[in-house]
Amino acid sequence: MIIENFHHKQSAHCESGVTLSLLQHAGITLTEPLAFGIGAGLFFGHLPFLKVNGVPGTTFRIWPGYIFKRVCKELGVKMKVEAFSSPEKGMAALDAALAANKPVGMQSSVYYLSYFPEAWRFHFNAHNLIAYGKEGNDYLISDPVMENITRLPGNELEKARFAKGFPAPNGKMYYPVQTLGNKDLTPAILSGMKKTCFFMLQSPPPFFGYRGIAYLGKRIRKYPEKLGARKAGLFIGNIIRMQEEIGTGGAGFRFLYAAFLQEAAVITKNQAFAQMSADMTKIGDEWRNFAFAAARVMKDRSGNLSTYTELGDMLIALSVREKDFFTRLKKLL
Repeated sequence: MIIENFHHKQSAHCESGVTLSLLQHAGITLTEPLAFGIGAGLFFGHLPFLKVNGVPGTTFRIWPGYIFKRVCKELGVKMKVEAFSSPEKGMAALDAALAANKPVGMQSSVYYLSYFPEAWRFHFNAHNLIAYGKEGNDYLISDPVMENITRLPGNELEKARFAKGFPAPNGKMYYPVQTLGNKDLTPAILSGMKKTCFFMLQSPPPFFGYRGIAYLGKRIRKYPEKLGARKAGLFIGNIIRMQEEIGTGGAGFRFLYAAFLQEAAVITKNQAFAQMSADMTKIGDEWRNFAFAAARVMKDRSGNLSTYTELGDMLIALSVREKDFFTRLKKLL
């Protein structure tokens, strides 16, 4: 049971990559930056009361499933999304969709994906991948972060789809069932920009958007005295992991959004978006500088207050830059 005409594509980010592959299989011409931008994938949130693996949750992306749902809505694609109360029902539904020649996107935990290198595998439940066939008890997998297609035993895929913890995947699977074909992308592009501006400028303070970046910066300044050197380093390490290893994180998502703005300038014939693309690339560079600085602080492990203060200051400066950026972008729409 193999969907022969499905084509694997390696991508920068799992959900925009899955969205791209599923929609291209359905006959819609798209690129990953367009999927990410139309899907309003760029976001920031820091929730100190929501612990993941014992450390506060930090996200650089919108919540799982939103990109696929929004892109489909904007492009007039009818989709099917299901979650399940039991692994048996979830795996049976997957087999039925594959038998109907449907490649299936799924939310999963990376911990049970044995094709990942050991260093990548930890309890993170918001990874997206595609199953496009089954041979014996093995599922044929197109994982956007992998260069090539792979396969996964059914028991491991079941564990990944029904992993415990936050956010629980509950066997979530999704795929398009009806499309209108290619259409003018300009309205979808502008709508995606408006939604991202809303998320970054108007999300409830203090945890989200540009305010959330400054909020995290202020907390980092106090990490050593509040947490102690060891725990402060652990918290910083998790921010780096979420920024640099989970999807594409702080800098990578900014570079992906810059690519979206570049493509948007051509499609909408508005060169102002090209200048915004250049500005967003510079912001991405600053996020990368923060990651380098944070890694040095984590490895030092001395709990030096001045270095944590510098890290906090970098985030507060980034908050100011992103507020200015999205305020200017909003005025163009």
